[in-house]
Amino acid sequence: MQDYVIARSLFGTTMGFHIIFATMGVGIPLMILVAELMYQKTKDRDYAIMANRWTKGLAVILGVSIPTGTIAGVQLSLLWPGFMEVVGKVIALPFQIEIYAFFVEALFMSIYVYAADRIKPWMRIVSIISVVIGAMASAVLITNVHSFEGTPRGFQMKNGEIVNVHPWKAFFNPGFGITATHVAISAFMTGAFIIATIAAYKMLKEKSQSQVYQFHKKALMLGLAIGGIFSLVTALSGHEAAQMLYKYQPEKLAAAEGLFETQSHAPLAVGGYTDAKTQEVKWAIEIPWGLSFLAGNSFNTVVKGLNEWPKDLWPPLFIHTLFNGMVGVGMLTILLAILGFFWNKVLKKQVFPKVLMWLFVLSGPLSIMGTEFGWIFACTGRQPWVIYHVMKTKDAVTGSQQLGILFILFSLIYCILAISVVLVLRYYFKRHPVKDDLLPGNKQDVNV
Repeated sequence: MQDYVIARSLFGTTMGFHIIFATMGVGIPLMILVAELMYQKTKDRDYAIMANRWTKGLAVILGVSIPTGTIAGVQLSLLWPGFMEVVGKVIALPFQIEIYAFFVEALFMSIYVYAADRIKPWMRIVSIISVVIGAMASAVLITNVHSFEGTPRGFQMKNGEIVNVHPWKAFFNPGFGITATHVAISAFMTGAFIIATIAAYKMLKEKSQSQVYQFHKKALMLGLAIGGIFSLVTALSGHEAAQMLYKYQPEKLAAAEGLFETQSHAPLAVGGYTDAKTQEVKWAIEIPWGLSFLAGNSFNTVVKGLNEWPKDLWPPLFIHTLFNGMVGVGMLTILLAILGFFWNKVLKKQVFPKVLMWLFVLSGPLSIMGTEFGWIFACTGRQPWVIYHVMKTKDAVTGSQQLGILFILFSLIYCILAISVVLVLRYYFKRHPVKDDLLPGNKQDVNV
């Protein structure tokens, strides 16, 4: 049992670290593309500088995302051999196709970085579009395996043997479309708010009339606009994801809302924590009939409670807190985007209040936290199953011992990588301040 817990902790730590850089690796290319398009439309050189500088940062992020993704793949094989046996026979297609997606991303990223100043503008835009498509496809394809875990299709288990395998049915499992959409657009949202965080922080250090301040203000508004749009779309896709849970993983939905008794007109519990002894969500704000409407677009929808299943099949009840955290971050980012737009575009205020600026600074880290909450909720809420109602997680784990040493070593590696990323980015951008790029006539390293 101890090795089972350590195996989950090790793989969870790896994915928790990797997902930070993988999410930015999907979201930031879109921001580079938007900056490129803005430059082509307005001929405002600031947007070309943004695209160039963000590309430098993206290169460092990918330098961590790619090897940590490789580590995650290796750990899947080493820690979860039972699960990987099913993957190899049933759902290997996403891994195989993902190789081509990564090839497209890497190829066109190289063209964009090293040849952008020697190719025509439309070629440059095609290059960064290809990077966006490749990065998004990689995320979507890997997410498909996660979707398969929750809504498995395309095979049967008979007497412990995998039979009647249909790889494309497994690939297009019921959860694929909704899960892939939610992951992609939340990554775009996070990338935009990371840009907003950096811009807001830099603005706090500059005088409001300076050229550098105005440069970062454009970046901030761009980040808030794109982030706000994708926050709204993420909320809508989240609603679809909740309805998918109602249909395919009802105990997960019940645990997410702390619902113990099956009922129609089920309330939606906001905040609080789930108490298993009293079978209630303490200190929560209840929205009457809200959960029934969320689950089936009708107040009469009957939602199953946790007491419909044996306790050993209940997901961990703390996923209610994760679910609330994920939703709360999404609502806050929507609010911040609206406030920024209202203050600058409606009220025509050129300088933001400091309190609001610091909230903008927090928007990026909050988006990352929302992503982490979402992934932990998705994976932990499926427990005790690694493949829903087919294979339990404890049955898929390796029989290897001494995993504790690996856990310590990998945790140390991730700490070193995190510190290294911060130091490298800080070193590069201190040596190449934006004020140098903004000097009149300075076209060095700027794709104009």
